[in-house]
Amino acid sequence: MAEGTESGSARPTGAPPPSATDAGTGTTGTGTTESADAYLQRRALKRGSAGWLLLTGLGVAYVVSGDYAGWNFGLAEGGFGGLAIATVLMGTMYACLVFSLAELSSILPTAGGGYGFARRALGTWGGFLTGTAILIEYVLAPAAISVFIGGYVESLGLFGLESGWPVYLVCFALFIGIHLWGVGEALRFSFVVTGIAVAALIVFCVGALGHFDAGSLDDIAVDGSALGSSSWLPLGLLGIWAAFPFGMWFFLGIEGVPLAAEETRNPAKTLPRAMALAIGILVLLALLTLLPAAGAAGSDAIKDADNPLVAALEAASGGDATTLSRIVNYAGLAGLVASFFSLIYAGSRQLFALSRAGYLPRFLSLTSRRKAPYLGLLVPGALGFGLAAFSGDGARMLNIAVFGASISYVLMSLSHIVLRRREPELPRPYRTPGGVVTSSVAFVLACSAVVATFLVDPKAAGIALTLYVVAVGYFTFYSRHHLVAAAPEEEFAALAAAEAELD
Repeated sequence: MAEGTESGSARPTGAPPPSATDAGTGTTGTGTTESADAYLQRRALKRGSAGWLLLTGLGVAYVVSGDYAGWNFGLAEGGFGGLAIATVLMGTMYACLVFSLAELSSILPTAGGGYGFARRALGTWGGFLTGTAILIEYVLAPAAISVFIGGYVESLGLFGLESGWPVYLVCFALFIGIHLWGVGEALRFSFVVTGIAVAALIVFCVGALGHFDAGSLDDIAVDGSALGSSSWLPLGLLGIWAAFPFGMWFFLGIEGVPLAAEETRNPAKTLPRAMALAIGILVLLALLTLLPAAGAAGSDAIKDADNPLVAALEAASGGDATTLSRIVNYAGLAGLVASFFSLIYAGSRQLFALSRAGYLPRFLSLTSRRKAPYLGLLVPGALGFGLAAFSGDGARMLNIAVFGASISYVLMSLSHIVLRRREPELPRPYRTPGGVVTSSVAFVLACSAVVATFLVDPKAAGIALTLYVVAVGYFTFYSRHHLVAAAPEEEFAALAAAEAELD
């Protein structure tokens, strides 16, 4: 087992580096013996590649495709009132979660993100279960979005292509190639594409508000048999709960910003600032999307649309395509590309951290000369392409990703509560406003979101649970016996255990 850490590697705030004697040597996944420094040097990311602006862009990029499609299916589950309430509640959950994660990322700014936080608070099992849930989200979501990109390419008639595996292959090959080129180049590309998508959302809002009619918001037929049904809640009170996963689409993925910690300048200050700005922008974009779209065309007209913003503009203009609807249509493709691209990044960093610590096969964390985790990019990319090519069911894959995300939110918010209670004196460069009250709100709403996924798509939730069982079997019988103490997240937890013994 390799132990120790390299000089200059990510280290918990205030933690002293281990001595060479403490580091020792260990056996790597190749079966040879090497020093701890050598082990980590082969698994080093490029430091200082991102500042607060690029990280803010990354946080928005994770999510922006959700403003263009997917959220509107919540209208079919709960009507406008149900989806609006669900969006407010899920927005509250994400805001509370983001501020909780901002504190945790200032304590432990490493590529492990949620896994590292849970590892300190909840032990190896908590770290593994959190990291696995995040990995499910970030492997399944790009696969789903590649299918949606294929649909956009076909509908726009680009190059005469139809949606199918050749389009998915180009997506994965092209954008993984940019990530392999370098993290700085990748984040700048993502920032530009995200800017285009956000600008088009603002243009859409201005155009749609010219046709806004408040009476169109609640035009879905009322189900009189549903408890508490009304024109505002046509499917009753249960419709609010069923709309939770779709309210999440306005924010899903922003929790991935801490995964960039080891490639960030001054992460203890930069990460909280970027996360706060990103969630503020996303709340505004959710408002600028939901109200104008439903008010311009009517909730009933867009509740089943694959492209709700375009459908809203065309319905408002009598069913004909307009210059504005074409612009928004192309911008929707840009939004999908931005989210696809950034989610690949997040998945590679979570896999990198879990592999570096031995939770997954260690060779997956090796980095290239350009400090990119090339196998961490290629392996999930191959899995995602395979899922997209053989399934083609983007909605189902995204529902599986939502389930994984919800599980991770429960565990990450719980980690904040546990660390605040158990280690109140732990140095915290940034402190969550409201403390454990904030993370407790996130915890309760995240638990509700987990249950809501069973209401919307029980099969997707069942598939996610099956994946969990397989992963737990691997951890139980193999990887928990081969963890790498030198990994920053593991070292941080070991320090806590040593301090507890001294106390």
